[in-house]
Amino acid sequence: MNFEILKECALFQGISEEELREMLKCLGAVTGDYEKGECIFRRGERISSVAVLLEGCVHIQKEDYWGNLSILSEIVEGEVFGEVYACLGEEMLHSAVAVRRSRVLFLDVERVLKVCSETCRFHGRLVRNLLVVMAGKNRGMARKVEHMAQRTTREKVLSYLSEQALKAGEEEFVIGFNRQQLADFLGVERSALSRELGRMKKEGILEFEGRRFRLR
Repeated sequence: MNFEILKECALFQGISEEELREMLKCLGAVTGDYEKGECIFRRGERISSVAVLLEGCVHIQKEDYWGNLSILSEIVEGEVFGEVYACLGEEMLHSAVAVRRSRVLFLDVERVLKVCSETCRFHGRLVRNLLVVMAGKNRGMARKVEHMAQRTTREKVLSYLSEQALKAGEEEFVIGFNRQQLADFLGVERSALSRELGRMKKEGILEFEGRRFRLR
């Protein structure tokens, strides 16, 4: 178990490693390993576990009837996913797919939400942390809506890159998406995205190489 990752996870903030080790037993924690392209949660499935990504990368995505893919969010190490559907007990509207080989920690949502018979002193903090995680996810979706609401491909790209620069705290930064994934996230054609990036580079608005960008 990677406790360094777990201690940085928002779900376990304010909980010591000793308490965390005790908590994982209380919550019936299990881990699962997934290869690139493998579904962790599938659309239409009912889930009963809150998931924490220990290693790798996961995309929350949706595919329509015609096979068009839309990436809703990227989950990186230490982040939580599946918590909303686990709490609601409703069918997943999206799928969670491993982008590369990944390891996931699963926590029984019933044990997370219900104080155990041992009356764990840290359980109340865990539930409060879960609410904070959910609030953060709502904020993240609001940001995505802001990007998508922009009228042109250029405006969408700059809205996203501006957010990434502010998050990194500097003008040079690395994004988590390759070109196709970024196009799927912003809801634009990959060819249109590549053309617009090329134009902005020529105009001196930005520089890029692979996933590394620099705003000017």
